[in-house]
Amino acid sequence: MSFKVTFIGAGSLCFARTLFKDILSVPEFHDIEISFTDINADNLEKTRALCQRDLDANNIPIRIQSTTNRREAFRNARYIINCVRIGGLEAFEKDIEIPLKYGVDQCVGDTLCTGGIMYGQRVIAQMLEFCKDIREVAEPGAIMLNYSNPNAMATWACNKYGRVRTIGLCHGEIHGEMQIAEVLNIPRDELDIICAGINHQTWYISIKHHGKDMIPELLKAFEKHEKYSREEKVRIDILRRFGYYSTESNGHLSEYLAWYRKRPDEIKDWIDLGKWINGETGGYLRETREERNWFETDYPKILAAPPTKLDGSERGKEHCSYIIESLETGRCYRGHFNVMNEGCITNLPWESVVEVPCYVDGNGISIPKVGDLPLGCAAICSQSIWVQKLAVEAAVHGDVNLLKQAVLLDPLTGAVCNPPEVWQMIDEMLVAQEKWLPQYSEAIKEAKKHLASGNLIPAKDYHGAARLPDKTPAEVAAEHESRKITV
Repeated sequence: MSFKVTFIGAGSLCFARTLFKDILSVPEFHDIEISFTDINADNLEKTRALCQRDLDANNIPIRIQSTTNRREAFRNARYIINCVRIGGLEAFEKDIEIPLKYGVDQCVGDTLCTGGIMYGQRVIAQMLEFCKDIREVAEPGAIMLNYSNPNAMATWACNKYGRVRTIGLCHGEIHGEMQIAEVLNIPRDELDIICAGINHQTWYISIKHHGKDMIPELLKAFEKHEKYSREEKVRIDILRRFGYYSTESNGHLSEYLAWYRKRPDEIKDWIDLGKWINGETGGYLRETREERNWFETDYPKILAAPPTKLDGSERGKEHCSYIIESLETGRCYRGHFNVMNEGCITNLPWESVVEVPCYVDGNGISIPKVGDLPLGCAAICSQSIWVQKLAVEAAVHGDVNLLKQAVLLDPLTGAVCNPPEVWQMIDEMLVAQEKWLPQYSEAIKEAKKHLASGNLIPAKDYHGAARLPDKTPAEVAAEHESRKITV
């Protein structure tokens, strides 16, 4: 087979290599073209060298094209895999640290909440530029497979305004399926699971074992599980009160709702500090920073490690490679993707991005009609969708009023901040992230005037209710070795 796959954000170190490994695990793909592009030339070269070494070790005759010229990387590409983080760690730190001064205590801050909304402003502005290049130089009908967060917002903007067919991909529902199989003590391949909702707020609305409905047994199964009863308190509480288990991790879910992180003295009641993903303040920021420092320090050791096998034995479960395989070979694949709703979930807005079961084969990507979500689940999703819609329109048009309204309507931010605090917080974030927000040039001028006026609401000296110190590169390396993790 001959077609071209381009990775944008290929310098994302571990993740780009994971997706690359999965794609090259398909035997028919050993003659395709691969292009890597990133704005960070050093990280780009590190990833290219690792992946080319793997190709050579597996006797696959592909030479990776690696370039910082985005348009050249996109030229004639059929698939563009997007895993960029606009602003990198510098902007990510501001997404977490500035809201903390106003009492907004986030675990991740990349999907909703104040951090996720601001991240959306940066990524949408750039992804619309990607779409322009794709339309102009990629293969006609090229598909973008988007892993960048906030996934729903970015996928929405690219489909509506970028005019490039964009499928949002996430692995949250895969992890939850494995949890459900574990607590029910039933092999995963014996369970028929339907999951639907919006990205990071998707619900397991049907779980059957040989035709038997297993949802009534789920709450007790999670409550008595030694590990999950400790680590997934928010998810279990939502299951208890709304009747359905949510896909997303405890830490993620806790920041999308108004109830679990609004009082600092109660946050630790709902989270576990054994893993960042369970709800630690700024946990993903710490993890990302640690992994970057470890990768840069230990890169020579990583490069000297045994190459990855590309014979399928190490292929992961990320949807990306299976979608491309199905479209190119005709083999059928069922997965959960983020797509424009347009009536798929009938009690969510027509114009929104939903995460639903899809089927892929040689005829394309088919999206079955799910119907109504359970009413409580739909209400939670609808609240988030309106925040997303305001944030998307704000990012596309540089509308600072819509941006501030989106943050004010965010469940957790609104539970913690009053309107004047939100307006001042966003002014501060706009100024701090100016270099990534070209669409807000006029609003940033006004924000600077406001912040210089001296007539400001005092910010809090607050650094989070559940903060842990960064590990050293040596400590991270020891953890990788103990878990036998490779990148």
